[in-house]
Amino acid sequence: MQFSNIPEEDIVIKNVFFQDIAKIIELQKESFPSMLEEGSVWGKRHLQSHVEIFPEGQFCVVFRNKIIGSSSSLIIKLPSEYEEHTFGQVTGNSLFTTHDPNGDSLYGADISVHPDFRRLGIATLLYKARKDLAIKYDLRRIIAGGRLINYCNYADKLSPEEYVQNVLDEQISDQVLTFQLRNDFRFIKILPNYIKDSRSLNYATFIEWLNPQYKK
Repeated sequence: MQFSNIPEEDIVIKNVFFQDIAKIIELQKESFPSMLEEGSVWGKRHLQSHVEIFPEGQFCVVFRNKIIGSSSSLIIKLPSEYEEHTFGQVTGNSLFTTHDPNGDSLYGADISVHPDFRRLGIATLLYKARKDLAIKYDLRRIIAGGRLINYCNYADKLSPEEYVQNVLDEQISDQVLTFQLRNDFRFIKILPNYIKDSRSLNYATFIEWLNPQYKK
């Protein structure tokens, strides 16, 4: 993978260890300032729990000793294939106590990229790591709830469904959903009251990537 303006040999992706947690907390603060104000970012006890419960599912990207990206995920099985849910419900209130090694879906709970390193391929690298993990564990799919990050600018004239349709039709660009679509995820439906987030007005998209190598 080529990284614009960054020597590829200076980029390392690895699993998160306990000693990385303080740096990831700083990354979260810089990546999600609006959600920080609303109390919707990881704290130390959340990240420690993620590493304790499912260390293989936690990734970070390091550039010259600086963590510039991270992602958190867990394995689950929903009661029904496209069950409506909230972020708190699916992640055990952000502690990943809902992780089920016998589940069929890798749930993407979070991806963070430092603002100074966006549009350089870092998020794509993290998405690839997740896909590789799903293939390694022979999981049926990856699913997630994606923030409708620009919906606040259109809410006075478009419903969440109309907003998403405009993104699908490439009439509107949403930096989260547009990126997910380009990485082979498909939109399933809207999840209301998903997470406290002023930019998305608490709405998220239920998105899915099917593992082409699934064997079970």
